[in-house]
Amino acid sequence: HGPKAVGTIGEAVIASPSRNVIPGEIAFTVDCRSADAGIMDALDRDLRAAVAEIAAKRKVEVQLDLVWRKAPTHFDSKLVDAVENAATQLGYSHRRITSGAGHDACNLNTVMPAAMVFVPCKDGISHNELEDATQADCAAGANVLMHTVLALAGVAS
Repeated sequence: HGPKAVGTIGEAVIASPSRNVIPGEIAFTVDCRSADAGIMDALDRDLRAAVAEIAAKRKVEVQLDLVWRKAPTHFDSKLVDAVENAATQLGYSHRRITSGAGHDACNLNTVMPAAMVFVPCKDGISHNELEDATQADCAAGANVLMHTVLALAGVAS
C-alpha cells in the first residue's frame, strides 16, 4: 500500500534460536502506519489474508493479535502552515511529513489545535538509541517553534 503507508517488523523473538535449525516458534510485531484510515483498514485486511494464505500453504499455525490501533492524527492546518511559514522566513529547508508515532501532540490534538516541529537526525534514525541530532539542527527547530508562537500571538510576522 506504499507510498501512502509504511510497515516494519520492529521486534522478533525466536524460540530456541540456532543458525542452522528452522525454528518451531517465532513471535514478532508488525507496525503499520498511514495517515489514511481507509489504507489502514486495507493493510489490516490484506495482512490477515496474507498470513492465512502462508499458514495454509506451509501447514503452520499462526495467531495474529491486534495489540493497538489508533486513528490517524491530522494536525490543525493553520498551525502547520504557521510552522512552515516560520521555517521559510528563517531560511531553513523544510518539508511536511506524516508521523505515525504516538507523540504527546497527537493526544493534545484531540482537545486543542496542535502541530509539531521535527529536526533531522543523523542517517534518518529516530526513536532509537542511535538517534543523533546536531546542536545546529536543534537550535533551528527551537527557532522555528519560537517564531511560530510569536507569529500566532501576533507579536511577529
